[in-house]
Amino acid sequence: MALSDHPPSLPEVHRSISIPNAKGFWRKLLAFAGPGYLVSVGYMDPGNWATDIVGGSRFGYTLLSVILLSNLMAILLQSLCVRLGVATGKDLAQACRDYFSPRISFVLWVLCEIAIAACDLAELLGSAIALQLLFGIPLVWGVCITALDVLALLFLQGKGFRYVEALVIMLVATVGVCFGAEILFSRPDVGGILQGYLPNREILRNPEMLYIAIGILGATVMPHNLYLHSSIVQTRAWQPTPEKKWEAIKFGTIDSTVALSFALFINSAILIVAAATFHFSGYHEVAEIQDAYKLLSPLLGVSAASAIFGLALLASGQSSTLTATLAGQIVMEGFLRFRLPPWLRRLATRLLAIIPALIAIVFFGEQSTGQLLVFSQVVLSLQLSFAVIPLVMFTSDRRLMGEFVNPKWLKVLAWAVATIIVALNAWLLLQTVMGWLNV
Repeated sequence: MALSDHPPSLPEVHRSISIPNAKGFWRKLLAFAGPGYLVSVGYMDPGNWATDIVGGSRFGYTLLSVILLSNLMAILLQSLCVRLGVATGKDLAQACRDYFSPRISFVLWVLCEIAIAACDLAELLGSAIALQLLFGIPLVWGVCITALDVLALLFLQGKGFRYVEALVIMLVATVGVCFGAEILFSRPDVGGILQGYLPNREILRNPEMLYIAIGILGATVMPHNLYLHSSIVQTRAWQPTPEKKWEAIKFGTIDSTVALSFALFINSAILIVAAATFHFSGYHEVAEIQDAYKLLSPLLGVSAASAIFGLALLASGQSSTLTATLAGQIVMEGFLRFRLPPWLRRLATRLLAIIPALIAIVFFGEQSTGQLLVFSQVVLSLQLSFAVIPLVMFTSDRRLMGEFVNPKWLKVLAWAVATIIVALNAWLLLQTVMGWLNV
């Protein structure tokens, strides 16, 4: 089964980055490095902060095992995105359009747009909260200011996709340095951390803990990242021969694995700092990012702790809004083949994010942003199955992938991950409905 021919998403940067012909490993790795870091920012965005802070303050280090499991799932799924994009020359949205009927494809598009809206809500709110904490700017104005990142994206992408990647890597590095400092300030219990990475049955037994765990899963493995990665991996101009495609898959997978390992550190650091600072000090109900900001310096006795936290939040929010904008463009073009000028495409994508964020702030109030952030991540998790299952289907189909089809062991592992995701979401829905009935 061959996919139909149609123009690539992000045509202005498609195959725009050359790959050196020399055999040097490090030169080629550097040439392929970049897409993984754009994907990784979705794994450390403000939605992760909300779920990690709540999880750490309420349950200590227990949910570190969920972060580890989620990150391992992410590494596997993003490697499948690399395989799909390189082998077929199509991104996940284009593959869905060509593989499924128009009706199913339309439903998948709507579900993906819901997921992107939830993701954008978290990222815009996170950046706006950071501006409010650092500079006293009201949330409504902060959302509007944050939306201007579309101009930066247009400017940088006009100069070359490498500039977009460089900006995102710089922002990711900022978050990493900031949380490295926060861990030093909080002096966590190393033994407790190591024990937290071990699976705990209590997570499945406790509905409240499971809700946060599913939120962490939704915040870590993000649906729009699967569409994004399968497209931007095609910014590299490898030769269309089997040998060069295998090489592109290898280096693309290394790139995403290294980047997501860095995301694992940052995700873990957020929860560890929350547990060490709040949970073990008796502050078990810290649910708002604003509360965490205000309490960090007094509890740690380090005056700069709160400011560093705010700076990391701003860098996290800005980097993730850039990549979500790209994902929105890829999804619209892939599913609908709807083409607009680059500036208009990104403006439309950004407006779709601003409106829900402003409505949330106006109607639910600034004090409910923490609950909104966690809820947005649960929405993401509920949409995840509808992106994961097609991805595993496509990469396991020999008629579509040819010699690049998943080997048997990878098929089994990929379907196991998809099954776990579906099962966890079904468990969450069951627990939620039972909670409503008990009320």
